[in-house]
Amino acid sequence: MTDFLLVRHGETEWHAENRYAGRSDVALTELGRRQGEALGAWAAGQGLDAVMCSPLSRARLTARPAAAALELPLRVDERLTEVGFGRGEGLTRAEMAEAFPGELAAFLDDPVAHHLPGGEDPAAAAARAVACLTETARDLPGGRVLVVAHSTLLRLALCALLGIPLSRYRVVFPALENGALTELRLREGQASLLRLNAPVTAGAPTRA
Repeated sequence: MTDFLLVRHGETEWHAENRYAGRSDVALTELGRRQGEALGAWAAGQGLDAVMCSPLSRARLTARPAAAALELPLRVDERLTEVGFGRGEGLTRAEMAEAFPGELAAFLDDPVAHHLPGGEDPAAAAARAVACLTETARDLPGGRVLVVAHSTLLRLALCALLGIPLSRYRVVFPALENGALTELRLREGQASLLRLNAPVTAGAPTRA
């Protein structure tokens, strides 16, 4: 059994306008930095065995206070990078509707079969994220691992591990809040969702 605390990075400068941030290295806002500090304060009392993150700076900066509090190395894994959004990168929904209305409509109908033009195949993104988590579970049986990554990637991974069709990731998991905890347990090839979008608070329970 391995428990994963999945966290979407802190708020970024594109958050207010809801711009699609995939591979773009978007800076954290002041609130985003405070969310990382709060995560670090929470992690200090959790007895975590590892801290992992995406290589993008918004994830690394969010995860760094937790790794420092625990005196653990920050494990950066390329497989935790956000899904690439192709021509949608950096755009709002309204801007996409102007630039490629037909492709956007198809994406909203089925975001996996019709991913954004020029973007990464969501099924491939889910596969790399699941491989990262299952490999970590094998390496740390009985462990408790903090993973700081990205909204779309984490929602796809949750669907893949919980047996939910990937095409429903936007419906079943409409949002992962910045800096909030989503807890997933992997045991003997089975996944259980223990918490979703739980606030980070010092003294929160450490184990179900």
